[in-house]
Amino acid sequence: MSWHPQYRSSKFRHVYGKAASKEKCYDCVPITRNVHDNHFCAVNPHFIAVVTECAGGGAFLVIPINQTGKLDPHYPKICGHKGSVLDIKWNPFNDFVIASCSEDTTVKIWDIPKHLLTRNITSPKKELVGHVRRVGLIEWHPTANNILFSSGYDYKIMVWNLDTKEAVISNPVKILDAHKDVVLSMSFNTDGSLLATACRDRKIRLIDPRSGTVLQEASYKSHRVNKVLFIGNMKKLFSTGTSRWNNRQIALWDQDDLSVPLLEEDLDGSSGLLFPFYDSDTHMLYVVGKGDGNIRYYEISPEKPYLNYLTEYRSHLPQKGIGMMPKRGLEVSACEIFRFYKLIPTKNLIEPVSMIVPRRSESYQEDIYPMTTGAQPALTAQEWLNGINKGPLLVSLRPGSGVVNSLPQFLEPEPLLETTDMSQHQGRGGRMPLENMQKPSEIKDSRKQLKVEEKLPKNEQMRLSNGFDIFECPPPKTENELLQMFYRQQEEIRRLRELVNQRDVQIKQLELELRNLCMDTGSY
Repeated sequence: MSWHPQYRSSKFRHVYGKAASKEKCYDCVPITRNVHDNHFCAVNPHFIAVVTECAGGGAFLVIPINQTGKLDPHYPKICGHKGSVLDIKWNPFNDFVIASCSEDTTVKIWDIPKHLLTRNITSPKKELVGHVRRVGLIEWHPTANNILFSSGYDYKIMVWNLDTKEAVISNPVKILDAHKDVVLSMSFNTDGSLLATACRDRKIRLIDPRSGTVLQEASYKSHRVNKVLFIGNMKKLFSTGTSRWNNRQIALWDQDDLSVPLLEEDLDGSSGLLFPFYDSDTHMLYVVGKGDGNIRYYEISPEKPYLNYLTEYRSHLPQKGIGMMPKRGLEVSACEIFRFYKLIPTKNLIEPVSMIVPRRSESYQEDIYPMTTGAQPALTAQEWLNGINKGPLLVSLRPGSGVVNSLPQFLEPEPLLETTDMSQHQGRGGRMPLENMQKPSEIKDSRKQLKVEEKLPKNEQMRLSNGFDIFECPPPKTENELLQMFYRQQEEIRRLRELVNQRDVQIKQLELELRNLCMDTGSY
């Protein structure tokens, strides 16, 4: 008789949650008191955005991710809505663009400056006007650039193409009119070709987002769904809701058959909503309770029993909302595989919670960091609207393997410095004798760099200093990083000294040329 072990072999059996220290939390943040069932928080590697409490209209804060500690009570807000803000989402392909929706029936797209905010932002980049009742949900398309979905209390889901020059867009490219009640949740599969929705009529629907046709509909009576999530790479759906006896419940569904769930499990008798989050790289599922401090996490497998409970992070501080850091913003040196940002309104606090795989080695752990979704779109908006489907572009999280953020990087700033100095000499002397002293290749490089500089906005130029992105250089955290930064600065100082010496030589040569020219003209 064969013997089967009772335990499972898993790399993530011992994952634990670690709350940040007080210094690394965001304190004195006026978190919204709105009772709407949303996250109220959006995070990317540069900013954390949180819906805030304010008098008259709706507003939210955008705080640089490294600006922890106490928040200034007069910190600038994004406050262009006339009603309460109900949802905010960062553009997955541009870390400086955020969308917000509100009770004033509009969706607004905002450009966030790359420098620190100094005053309130009241005018959006674009305004989407089409809903006749308040807009409760927004969702960016996962692979196509500038495609946004919005859902309102008029029971409609609208598809917007933001690739237009118009500041006010009043005609969505498509209206999905398949629901008879308010849509509570939206989720895309991996390539964005399918949309799953949870509706207040307690039904899960699988919709083609381009045509609006309902491909599958679940009308299972004993599971009243609130939130639905696509487990895209496994062709499954995960939902949270309540049972007939009002217990909090989770369920797993087959994407091709929504008649009966594959798995159904009661959790507890609390009344708060359950927010699900899925990490497709590690196949881990996190269930976050609203109104309590717990985060349960599971591992999903394609075979039975499908859902394997790992453990639970417990805290005495209840969360009202939650934000999630994209994979490209995690600290891989600490084996961090997920990071939450808990909104704790009782203490006006935002507390980061890191999910960590315990490893002794400090080197890069390739087995827990496979290729992950990057910050570049796989499709343009028009390509997706024309019917093309494509999976996300993947990047490696290994340090030094390439750019995984959505900021332009310029690695050779020396020609930029030369061209700026040459332009100054040109302004003084009226002609450019330095070109005769430079190599033709250097002149070409400097001209190319000058064109790049002209295309950059002013605030982008301010951020580029000696090859380093000021915004992208947080303080070093380890002794090794400190040493690397020190050596890099020493090298930069040496290079700048050489550059200054070259300038002195060139200035003397120019002075001699001018003196000779004056003598020649005087002799004539």
